[in-house]
Amino acid sequence: MSSIDWIVLIGTLMVIVVYGAWKTKGAQNMQSYALGDNEARWWTVGLSVMATQASAITFMSTPGQAFHDGMGFVQFYFGLPIAMIIICYTFIPIYHRLKVYTAYEFLEERFDVKTRTLTASLFLIQRGLAAGITIYAPAIILSTILGWNLNFLNFLLGTLVVIYTVSGGTKAVNVTQKQQMFIIMTGMFLAFYIILDSFPENVTFTKAMDIAGASEKLNILDFSFNMESRYTFWSGITGGLFLSLSYFGTDQSQVQRYLSGKSVRESSLGLIFNGILKVPMQFFILLVGVMVFVFYQFNTSPVFFNSKTLEKLKNSDAAASVAMLEMKKDSVFLIKKSLLEKYNLSQANPEDKKALQLQIQSLETTEKDIRNEAKNLVKTHLPEEESNDKDYVFISFILAHLPKGIIGLLLAVIFSAAMSSTASELNALATTTSVDIYKRLVNPAGNEMHYVLSSKWLTVIWGGIAIGFACFGTLFENLIQFVNIIGSVFYGTILGIFMVAFYFRTIKANAVFYAALIAEAIVLLIFWSDIIGYLWLNVIGCVLVISIGWLFQNILMKPK
Repeated sequence: MSSIDWIVLIGTLMVIVVYGAWKTKGAQNMQSYALGDNEARWWTVGLSVMATQASAITFMSTPGQAFHDGMGFVQFYFGLPIAMIIICYTFIPIYHRLKVYTAYEFLEERFDVKTRTLTASLFLIQRGLAAGITIYAPAIILSTILGWNLNFLNFLLGTLVVIYTVSGGTKAVNVTQKQQMFIIMTGMFLAFYIILDSFPENVTFTKAMDIAGASEKLNILDFSFNMESRYTFWSGITGGLFLSLSYFGTDQSQVQRYLSGKSVRESSLGLIFNGILKVPMQFFILLVGVMVFVFYQFNTSPVFFNSKTLEKLKNSDAAASVAMLEMKKDSVFLIKKSLLEKYNLSQANPEDKKALQLQIQSLETTEKDIRNEAKNLVKTHLPEEESNDKDYVFISFILAHLPKGIIGLLLAVIFSAAMSSTASELNALATTTSVDIYKRLVNPAGNEMHYVLSSKWLTVIWGGIAIGFACFGTLFENLIQFVNIIGSVFYGTILGIFMVAFYFRTIKANAVFYAALIAEAIVLLIFWSDIIGYLWLNVIGCVLVISIGWLFQNILMKPK
């Protein structure tokens, strides 16, 4: 990295931290610290909700997902707009009417304290794990670039977020997230433009899309009913719907964003704003990854995208095998490039073009096999290194092919996203622990300033826990999938409890409490058995809570 890249990166991060801490210091009560005095307008709510979900994992991992597997991942978000409408009509009015600090306070009024505590605890477990991953993801980048100790970077990045989150609470999160979203989208659009500009002169955007299609990277919709397939239209519109309902409707990291809205209308408009823009935004980020794939059809790519690990592999006993794989890949690259040029310029009839497409797809499969062989070499010769390189595709491209200054800006994009999502998570974890656990069960007699101070200390504690988990983190196939898998394991049960609370008034506290325990145990068993795509866990968990709760209430607990 050049000096200008470092200036852009460090300058951007320091401005965000200092501005967030300075602008929002001095909260004297929980209304101000946890809800930002309910001053947020709809655009602040909408951007804050988007920034909370759009972590560094989104911008580092999603392009790599598209590079390897195409655009099909966008189906994951198909249920989101529907979820936004349901939340606006059901969840938000109740939360605002009850004037709650957390979503789980409502559950005590509807059920009892043990149900509230169970649900809050499930949230704390899954969001605490996810917070560690959102710190770990960008730390990988600096570790790869600089060769610095990964644990030190986890500590450094976590500390930066804790500084302004502790200082200003929810208001600090809201204020900084507007700046972060501007930086994020500016950087991604610049990267997209530069990628297109780097294509050969005769390759327009339309032809680039055609080339991507020839390699099956634009297969967006999968209408199959294969339950083991992770991303289909049906899993997105059902599992994605349930996951979105639980995430946006019951996850305090999101609920706290729109509870800070000035009114029900402002909060609802903010969520609708997110529902309208989220799918196009994810489509665009995936498209960036597809364009990176097209770029590498005309430029050589590494056989393994984690450059540090590849360098270690070349200095190991596997050096000869790596050299052989690189020769094979370069040979495939030259043949495929020639075929793509013919395909791109071809005026042939559809049958001939289809024949070219089949040859291209065959070579694409061969190239994937070569990359898998490289991963197997890493597993065999460097077992302590991560063998999955999907999350390194975009960062590798940025460092190798983007101009000076833009590299620093793109890294600032990734770190801004990490800081925005981690700040929301730590803020929500601290508020939930303070309001639902500490204030309710440990010390209910404190004054307002006492609970503000406890929330600040809990932010520091949760920051330490997240940093600790990040130090033991690992790449799990693909980081964006890992975060969604963690959520899916817990979100279905949490959503089921809220669905019973809203729509099944005859089911009482004991029935839903024990139903939730049983449902979570079954979901964990299904997850460990790995017999179904993880998105379906959201549906299964929710349906189990409702059905078992109804069974308990109407049969097992029915007075005789």
